[in-house]
Amino acid sequence: MELAEALDWASERKHGVLITIRGDGRPQSSDILYAFDGDAFLISVTDDRAKTHNMRRDPRVVLHITDPTHWSYLSFDGTVKLSPPAFTPHDPTCDALVRYYELTAGKPHPDWAEYRKAMVAEKRLVATLTPIGVVGQIH
Repeated sequence: MELAEALDWASERKHGVLITIRGDGRPQSSDILYAFDGDAFLISVTDDRAKTHNMRRDPRVVLHITDPTHWSYLSFDGTVKLSPPAFTPHDPTCDALVRYYELTAGKPHPDWAEYRKAMVAEKRLVATLTPIGVVGQIH
């Protein structure tokens, strides 16, 4: 599977499963909503979740995307970079979360001040996955 073809297919979707590595080496999976931003996947996570702790310890992940109606799936592997948690409503992390929202929703939020305040309260951050490989099939 060519990475460029796989990224084109994945860019038309938004739901996937993020697989991280637990401290004991076992996989941990989480359903997530992602945005594709040119050459990387953006994933909004909270600071206190298991997947975030796992990615801090070991940034290797898999993003698994499926389309069961067409028997298609792709598993992207790579490493993530984590932004700092949102600390103030106008910090770079909140700006990145605004970009994430617009890419996933396809439209602006109805109240950006409320959204930014919530991102700080939830201690949200952005995991950026730059894929280095992919396996799967597209039908």
